[in-house]
Amino acid sequence: MGAHRHNPAFVKDIIIGMSDGLTVPFALTAGLSGVLNVNHLIIVSGLAEIAAGCISMGLGGYLAGETEVDHYNAALQREYYEIETVPELELKEVEDALTVLGVDVHLSKQVALQISQDKHAWADFMMQVELRMEKPVAKRARNSALNIAISYLVGGFIPLFPYMITSTNTDGFKLSCTVTILALFIFGYFKSKVTGQPLIKGTIKVAAIGIIAAAAAYMLAKLVS
Repeated sequence: MGAHRHNPAFVKDIIIGMSDGLTVPFALTAGLSGVLNVNHLIIVSGLAEIAAGCISMGLGGYLAGETEVDHYNAALQREYYEIETVPELELKEVEDALTVLGVDVHLSKQVALQISQDKHAWADFMMQVELRMEKPVAKRARNSALNIAISYLVGGFIPLFPYMITSTNTDGFKLSCTVTILALFIFGYFKSKVTGQPLIKGTIKVAAIGIIAAAAAYMLAKLVS
């Protein structure tokens, strides 16, 4: 819970990467188990999917981080422009924002005047209080990409590694199901805990999604074959 309070962006990245990392490779290996009798082919296909998933998810996280930074910078520049061109209107917005927060009307005028003495503090106030936008952490895009990609990699190996340590497809499939379903329940529990969702409902929901995806892939593969 401490990590969630102090670094929600990191927790969000881990949840995104691990959610897909557990579910997608699990569904893929389960589906392949329905049509292939050789562990080697399942392992190679699983590794290829994990590599592609890491790149795709990591790139998505990077672009999302870049977009967040660009959006913040654009809004900040707009605030600076409005401070320069319509200072009276911006000053009134500061007063209104302080009033909404419970500050006395007369006192809000004094505080607003004090804030307006420094245009950087003024712009920061408008970003945080009016627009409710926090300044993105430095290197947010790169960190997000790494967090998501590594989480996907870890999650993806959980359903795949049983095929690496078993000699038959049947044994690999059974062990993969056991290990991955257990991992889904554990992940679902911690995800629910850090996001404040009902523990039992959140845990079952995460596990159910992974199980349904894998079962659907397995049955579809059997049906097609």
